[in-house]
Formats: sequence, structure tokens, C-alpha cells
Amino acid sequence: MTGLLPVSGAALSEDARLLAHVRDIGTRPGIDFDYTDDAATAELLERHRRAVAAAEHGPAMWLGALILVAAVVWPFVGSALPALDGRPELAFAPAGPLLVVAVACLVLVRRSWKRKLLHPRLTGYRHVLGQARAHGVPVAYVPDWLVGRSPGGGRETVPIPSYAEAEPLTTRPEKAEPLTAGPAAPASVPAKPASVASYEAMADEGGWHGEAGCLLLFAAIGAAAWSFAEDNPLGGVAALLAVLLAITTWLAGARKDRERQRLRETAVEYVRALSAAQSTGATVPELSPALRGLLEEERVRNAGGAEHG
Repeated sequence: MTGLLPVSGAALSEDARLLAHVRDIGTRPGIDFDYTDDAATAELLERHRRAVAAAEHGPAMWLGALILVAAVVWPFVGSALPALDGRPELAFAPAGPLLVVAVACLVLVRRSWKRKLLHPRLTGYRHVLGQARAHGVPVAYVPDWLVGRSPGGGRETVPIPSYAEAEPLTTRPEKAEPLTAGPAAPASVPAKPASVASYEAMADEGGWHGEAGCLLLFAAIGAAAWSFAEDNPLGGVAALLAVLLAITTWLAGARKDRERQRLRETAVEYVRALSAAQSTGATVPELSPALRGLLEEERVRNAGGAEHG
């Protein structure tokens, strides 16, 4: 499923005007790349994704984080050590240099990470996606790492460039010839099943059942303790009702989780079908946030399995 590209070479070749822009971007100094070659583009993105992740989560980042923790903790530890009693220069002063070193490490990590993001071919690909949007070609998704955005959302460090929208075509021109040979008959894009739409609606719903059940259980314990201390049977009845409500809530949550998992499997199959259709030259529509999150989860899971395999 991770073979799904943001936009395929066939989609970039649908409009001769767009293809001309893509060719121009690919021949710029320092790039020299054919962005209509799907296999080469997929390999490019995966290789640079790994490089960006290594720069962001490499040894320098962990070293800087550890030194930062040491700088914050040192004053408390130093002031509590009897051997340093009356020696403020040893109890507090080392925190300053440690803080400077930690900040320097983290700044270097940030610069290395951004330098990887600004690789000419990645910059060129972001321009390709910007041109695709300007020409009305759907971009299925934009990987968070490609624009320097945290997985949970937030500001993009290197956003997709914006271009003025191209004039709509009054007549559909003859399809431009791509730079690489593709399949003769693209497969049709599968229609989105109702179960996938249900998954999209459920994906962002919070899992409150577990928390609510725990709160009800704590309430039951409190009611039982009060009943025992005050010798009041009403507390026992309240505790029993709270336990029953907690069990009912947990069962409802488990049922909903099973339904979400069933729908998730359907959504995974749908995205796989989109990937298969794209590989034959079909233009894939933009994915919803829920499906983009699912695509990222599957990519991370597959990458982890490959590393441990």
C-alpha cells in the first residue's frame, strides 16, 4: 500500500502544459530527474525519507536531549549533594555550559534536518506538486515529512509552492506523451465503498469508553468505601450500579473498536486498490485526512517490519 504516490507520471502527462512545467523542473541545475518515472520517484522519496528521519532522530538529537535533561536536573542534584554543600560554583555553575552544549547540538540537528529537506530533487518535487494543483490535477496526499510537518499536524516548514491556477481547457487536448512508457489501458479508479466512508467518519472519534469505565470503577470503589465507613447500604447499591455501568461502557467500547477495526481493513483494501489503479496510469483522487493517516500508519508499520526482517 505504501506504493501510492502523491501524483503519478500518467496524471502529470494528461495536460501538455503541465508536462512542460514538469520537464522544465526536472532539467533545472542540480536536479536532472524525470518526475514522470513512477518507479524512480518512489525510490527517490523513500531514500530521502530515510535520510530526513535519520537527520531528525540521529545520535546528535539524543545526545542533545540527554545533555539538556542533565542541565535542567543538575542544580537540583548538586544542591542536594552533601559533598557540594557550600560550593555553589559546583552545585549550579555546570548547568550553564551543559545548557549551551545541549542547545548547540539541537541547533545542529535542526540545520541538518532542514538541509535534507531542501535537497534539490525534493525541492523540485514540491514544485511539481504545486504545478499539479495549479493545473487541476488531484494530489492524493502530501507526506508530512516532505513538507517538514509533525505527524500530528502543525506548521509546514517547507510547504508546497503555490502557483496561479492555469486557465481551464476549452477543449481536451490530445494526451501528451510521457517521458517513460506506461500501460496502454489505465484501470478505472474504484468507487469509495460506504464502509470506507463510515471508517472516515469514525476515525477521528475519541476512545472515551476506557476512560469513562475507569472513572466509574473509581466511583464504585469510593462508594463502597463510604458505605463501609458509614454503614449505609445506599453506598453499596451505588457501587454496584457504578460497576455495572463501567462494564457496560467497556463492552460498548470493545464493540466499537471491533467495528472500527473491521472498517479499517476495508479502508486498507480500498487504498491498495487506489495504488493498483495508479500503477496502471489512473489518476487517483485526493485522500481524506483519515485515509492519509491510515496510509502513514501502514507505511511506518511496513518500514518497521522491513528493518527487523
